[in-house]
Amino acid sequence: MYFLSKELFFPPVERASFDGVLAIGGDLSVARLLLAYKSGIFPWFNEDEPIMWWAPPKRMVVNPQDYKVSKSLRNIINRNIFEVTINRNFDAVIANCQNIYRKDQDGTWISDDIIKSYTKLHQMGKAMSFEVWQNGELVGGLYGVDLGHVFCGESMFSRVPNASKVAFAKLVEYLKEHHYKLLDCQVHNDHLEKLGAFEISRELFMLILKSNSNI
Repeated sequence: MYFLSKELFFPPVERASFDGVLAIGGDLSVARLLLAYKSGIFPWFNEDEPIMWWAPPKRMVVNPQDYKVSKSLRNIINRNIFEVTINRNFDAVIANCQNIYRKDQDGTWISDDIIKSYTKLHQMGKAMSFEVWQNGELVGGLYGVDLGHVFCGESMFSRVPNASKVAFAKLVEYLKEHHYKLLDCQVHNDHLEKLGAFEISRELFMLILKSNSNI
């Protein structure tokens, strides 16, 4: 495990621990965040912990070109009970992701420093938000880092049933239309698997990230 200094540097992802921890420390500057994502690395840590940088051996992903919306979710979308927008209110989306209650999760990793840094990325055009509205009220959404050919999803929230699922489906639809190679969901969880995400090896993920190859 590598301990970062002020130098803008990350070790190769192959040096990550068995669990995927690559480095500790450093900062959340825009320059370091962009270097991390372009290198297949992302930050993930609790607010009372030092910054931890991850490059797990398995990566949870979606191939936008092959993604199929489930029949039940397609029916929800077709009912037009939700309106979906892009980058209308990034600040509200990331704030909701920070504050939303999540079952079996004690607190959130989205600290105020995370919000400041990712908001700067958004202002630079390097982070995007998808907002889901119902009767003029923000009820769901997601945000992530945009690398141009890979979108790195960070967090999502839902205040009414199915809102985050609709945001996810609309994100993948956008990525497909704009010829993205991959949606990076980072690490496995059951919710993402139900939405159609699957795991690939770190080696394949890095190949796609670096060379624009398809899965």
